[in-house]
Amino acid sequence: MSIGILSIIIFLPMLTALLLMVVPLHSRATRNVAFGVSLCIFALALYVYTHFDLTGALQFKESYVWIKSYGITYSVGIDGFSLIILMLIATLIPSAYLLLWNNSRSKSYWINMLFIQAGVSGTLFSLDLFLFYFFWEAMLLPVFMIIGLFGSGNRVFSTLKITIYTIMGSLFMFVSILYLGVAHYYEFGVWSFALSDLVNISTLAREQKILLFFGFMLAFAIKIPLFPFHSWLLQTYSNSPTGGVFLLSSIMAKLGVYALVRFMMPLFPDLFVEFSIYFVALGIFGLVYFGIAAISQLNIKKMFAYSSASHLGFITAGVFALNIQGMMGSAFLIVAHAIATGGLFLLVGVMERHLGIRSLNGLGGIATKAPWFTLFFAIMLFCTVGIPGTNGFVAELLIVLGIFHYNPYLGMLSALTVLVAASYMFWVFQKAVLVKSDNDVSNMKDLRLHEILGLAPLAVLILAMGVYPDLFLYKIEPTLQHYLIDILHVGVK
Repeated sequence: MSIGILSIIIFLPMLTALLLMVVPLHSRATRNVAFGVSLCIFALALYVYTHFDLTGALQFKESYVWIKSYGITYSVGIDGFSLIILMLIATLIPSAYLLLWNNSRSKSYWINMLFIQAGVSGTLFSLDLFLFYFFWEAMLLPVFMIIGLFGSGNRVFSTLKITIYTIMGSLFMFVSILYLGVAHYYEFGVWSFALSDLVNISTLAREQKILLFFGFMLAFAIKIPLFPFHSWLLQTYSNSPTGGVFLLSSIMAKLGVYALVRFMMPLFPDLFVEFSIYFVALGIFGLVYFGIAAISQLNIKKMFAYSSASHLGFITAGVFALNIQGMMGSAFLIVAHAIATGGLFLLVGVMERHLGIRSLNGLGGIATKAPWFTLFFAIMLFCTVGIPGTNGFVAELLIVLGIFHYNPYLGMLSALTVLVAASYMFWVFQKAVLVKSDNDVSNMKDLRLHEILGLAPLAVLILAMGVYPDLFLYKIEPTLQHYLIDILHVGVK
């Protein structure tokens, strides 16, 4: 069964989406089929997780010739880092379906959700850079469709803005990929875009490597987003439908960080180490900048958008700390942040459906109307803040230790700035949920059974990973040690 299982995970949702485009099913039936496919993907991902060996090597590999004359292959595989993101995606998407269950969406909404799942999986598994670029671009179109067709406010402008930003970054990455392919041809006499071949190129001058490094970095920095490539963030998150902002914040942004590790580390190990101090500082600056920006927001969606960017800057700083604590903390926070932020945006979608408002000034006293909503909102928020007992606490502690080990001054600064998140998140919880006000929230309804079932696995993961982090860490540690010792040659510090 292990033969071809990654291809099944990629193409099952894609083929289902294509079939649903021609089969005359109504929206609810399409939703049910899409949800069933997401459960199948979860079962397949669970099989991969349970049969994954504790080594740093790639596993479940498949390779087929795609465009022979240019050495382009359909080559996929999975290591410990991509494994945990696979499990994250496979868990989050069924939960999202349950929270979006009663949304009055057209058939195309659910079809685009399937296309996104296929594109994200392909991006995650790709070992050929041309294939990676193909899936990287393919996962964007259905997201733009969801935002443009089902968003609110000035959704068309938001769609155009994120499209222009993304295409700009992707163009630089595409040119860099082509340049590496040409360099491989001139050095070895054969075309190849396989990562395992491109890392052997030795004829590039330092100036060329720097340009290629930043060609990739620009694409990933826009996706994450890192300061100052974030100007698309606020309007896009604010005008996106719940499903769109969930996908952008919980899944697609994390792929930007994943790509830093998966491709930039092995392609440019020397530059990754050399420029690390700047990206650690930039990540911490983003943590502070976006945190302060979040405090100034009254629109709850905009506040969570800036909060998400703040944490992603922290994750990036942990990656560039170049030690096992920082790397493991970043991997842990990718999962913790995706679960918590995804859950919060889905809950905001529930609140918006009942009350039709997003401003904190129009909320208050929701706890008395919706106790289940309040419970899950609190768990997700506590994870975001990093309260002990949640996976957010473990992740942030590891990153702070990693940055402190890298540079004590930056480590102390990062520890202090983490407190910024706690201040505005607790303020949101108090103002919107706990404290009664004169605002009319009588239309607020508590979570239904299917919504509770969707959020329960996320809450359990937050607490289980917080209490017993080795449940997660033992699967990924060999892979991260491989990156540090065998690729960056910095050792496990």
